[in-house]
Amino acid sequence: MSAPRYEVSGVENVFDVLNERGFVAQASDVEALRERLGRPTSCYIGFDPTADSLHIGSMVPIMALAHMQRCGHRPLVLVGGGTGLVGDPSGKTEMRRMLTAEQIRGNVDALKAQLSRFLEFGDGKALMLNNADWLLDLRYIEFLRDIGRHFSVNRMLAAESYKMRLETGLNFIEFNYMLLQAYDFYHLAEEYDCVLQMGGNDQWGNIVAGIELIRRKSGREAHAITFPLLTTASGAKMGKTAAGAVWLSASRTSPFDYYQYWINTDDRDVVRFLKLYTFLPLLEIAAVEGLQGQELNAAKTVLAYEATLLTHGRENALAACEAASGVFGRRRLAPDLLPSSGIPRDVRDETQAVPTTDVERHRLEEGIPAFELFAETGLCESRSAARRLIQQGGAYVNDMRLREFDLRIGVSHLRHDGILLKAGKKKIHRVRAMN
Repeated sequence: MSAPRYEVSGVENVFDVLNERGFVAQASDVEALRERLGRPTSCYIGFDPTADSLHIGSMVPIMALAHMQRCGHRPLVLVGGGTGLVGDPSGKTEMRRMLTAEQIRGNVDALKAQLSRFLEFGDGKALMLNNADWLLDLRYIEFLRDIGRHFSVNRMLAAESYKMRLETGLNFIEFNYMLLQAYDFYHLAEEYDCVLQMGGNDQWGNIVAGIELIRRKSGREAHAITFPLLTTASGAKMGKTAAGAVWLSASRTSPFDYYQYWINTDDRDVVRFLKLYTFLPLLEIAAVEGLQGQELNAAKTVLAYEATLLTHGRENALAACEAASGVFGRRRLAPDLLPSSGIPRDVRDETQAVPTTDVERHRLEEGIPAFELFAETGLCESRSAARRLIQQGGAYVNDMRLREFDLRIGVSHLRHDGILLKAGKKKIHRVRAMN
């Protein structure tokens, strides 16, 4: 599955594309970088293999690599199978759980498949690399002699990536991370002619350390771009909800729930997210500025469709869009609203993509207390949480507000498409009878 292709006008410099869309927080020597990006360039971003899926917080670097490729450059996707055994202290208040080599190998395989959805691999268009291939064979004394001597401990301790951990305790394993990441950059520069590393703004110190190592070891010029650390307009961390992280894996976060995350975007974030998380032209996105009410909600529908399309493909994006239309009502999409989007303008009313639990019919004939069913379907994390939700008036059965936490939900509530349960206005689950 590959990303949909919208034309990039003219021969735009990719730095300008990234900057105009809000990807750039810091960059090293902008004029020299723009000049370098005027010709085909290899760039890289590292991804952490501590889970078998990435989440929405990884979408900014993924989209940045996709823009690089679309503008004629070669992305190197570096999966940290080696550094994952050590752990990056950036942005951490405590040491993270150590994984075994076998666990990391399994996660690396899963991430390779996932990242292939967004980038074209093969024929040298993009490369997937694992730093375990060169880091695990390093000889410690030789590494200290050839690489470690170029690093000042005083400068390392002054880096933002270490300051927070110094307060709670930075161990020697984590302290080595900057050297290893810098060595990655140096290795990629030597072996793959990679002269640009990109990453989150908390990675600035690590990336600059790599630039300096390349200069000292080979005399070459290298560059850095860092992305802003994104939060929503309400101050929440990007990709975090009350139920936890929003994952790119359909087995962790269903396409419908993924779609709903974007539908529920704060009004203040719509334009910013359209720039960052879709490939829709900036001129079309600019027309969304100033929209309010139903018109802005329609723009959120396009955002949700495009974001789900990239991550889960057209079939799942359509199913999620149709299901949301069936459950929450149809939103009119004007033909001139973000016209480059392939979203259908006449969305059908379907509910097939709504998360569903099949319950044995005899249980529904007896009736299941509402608080038990809300916990069983995962709409609430526990029975006590379900009781509180119902007592506070936030639970619904087929759009009817529940008044009693122990009301028995059963066959009398069945409709042709099952029983629709809602927790608040945004979380929904369907229960079907199973013979």
